[in-house]
Amino acid sequence: MTTQEAPGDAIAGLDAFAARVDGDLIRPGNPEYDAARQVENARYDRRPAAIVRVRTASDVAATIRLARDSGRRLAVRAGGHSVAGHSAADDAIVLDLSLMRRIEIDAERRLAWAEAGVTARQYTIAAHAAGLATPFGDTGSVGVAGLTLGGGIGWLVRKHGLTIDSLVAAEVITADGHQLRASEDENADLFWALRGGGGNFGVVTRFQFRLHPIDTVAAGTIILPATTEVLRELVPAALAAPDELAIQAVIGRAPDDPSIPPEVHGTLIVDLEVLYAGPLTDSELALAPLRALAPAIKDSVEAKPYPALYPESSGEREGWFARAMFADTLDDELIGAIRARLADPTAPQAVLEVRVLGGAMARVPVEATAFGYRDRRVLMWLITWFTDLTQAAQHEAWLTDFWSEIRHKATGVYVNFLEAEGDERVRAAYPPQTYARLAEIKRRYDPENLFRLNQNIQPAPAERVGRTP
Repeated sequence: MTTQEAPGDAIAGLDAFAARVDGDLIRPGNPEYDAARQVENARYDRRPAAIVRVRTASDVAATIRLARDSGRRLAVRAGGHSVAGHSAADDAIVLDLSLMRRIEIDAERRLAWAEAGVTARQYTIAAHAAGLATPFGDTGSVGVAGLTLGGGIGWLVRKHGLTIDSLVAAEVITADGHQLRASEDENADLFWALRGGGGNFGVVTRFQFRLHPIDTVAAGTIILPATTEVLRELVPAALAAPDELAIQAVIGRAPDDPSIPPEVHGTLIVDLEVLYAGPLTDSELALAPLRALAPAIKDSVEAKPYPALYPESSGEREGWFARAMFADTLDDELIGAIRARLADPTAPQAVLEVRVLGGAMARVPVEATAFGYRDRRVLMWLITWFTDLTQAAQHEAWLTDFWSEIRHKATGVYVNFLEAEGDERVRAAYPPQTYARLAEIKRRYDPENLFRLNQNIQPAPAERVGRTP
């Protein structure tokens, strides 16, 4: 059948469905409904027709069938951090994985199974008990499911690669309700697509990851003035560092923080958030080139347990807009635009994050996974936050103008950092041959595009069957 959008009336057979599943069904009018429909970005205020908090793979399959048979859109939610707001949708069925949080750690084999509702913080704490870790992002409340399916760029990207580079296997429920195992040896085409292609091919209920020895690390911030000279030398210095050193530079106006000298408040700074995951005795030598860029305004790098980099969420919700791109360097033209724009934002908080890549991520062949642009040296993410949602339009206009000025410097984009920016930008997340192969795999596993509330890769046309991308 062709999936059609259903009108906003009751879903037929919903009571019978509720009796068949182990999970919780939450409908409008339920006391939990308003809390359950919230997502991380406060800009989105969606009202789903039903929210199903699944507990088992069978629940997942039943919810997929419910959406398919009812003609409702299906939104899949794990951590609720979808940048584009795809974790919920008006008049849709939300498949909420947040109750599926079982973790199995095999320290001897350095392998772990994690269900799809597990967060980066929960997993990292569990693995740390054995002195191990899997590379995730940099935010504890992010779900490992969405992070992994888009690639996974985080603190260990230079030392151990993307999250998908530690993915061993996945258990997937496809659009027809069947459960498959995907790995290098089983359904290898699906496994290739899951590693960077997003949630286009099914709902992953469990992930098997490799674990790596990570225990105490040197981490913290080194705050420098965001001068042209510092920004010009930043990327070369970071790329020359050992793979054990991860650098995330946050450029913006200094906050009114008592730990920062008052004369710096409101001036442009670059907050170097760093992690050294090698022997602590070597950390000072590794950090020396960064500290030599300029006298530090603040330096808080110290030894700490690895899970400290994934603090518990404050629970506060803000609205935000963002744009992202890969690049290779910060040239003087780009630096000039960054300094001018960030000196006068409309919102109280506006930054450009510069994540320096390379290392283990770049050593994996591009064709090995669906993730594109492993050879890019820098990921830039422009973000503006605000609490007064009535001012959203002016903040969006500021960000759009900024983005329009610098986007010609882009060489691809990280799919996990895309907002709802249209098909052209989704295609920009993949080299053309990669996108063509993903579209063919999409046709095989989801020909009717049931899984379309995502950064959507549309199924290849039927006439392309049998062609090699």
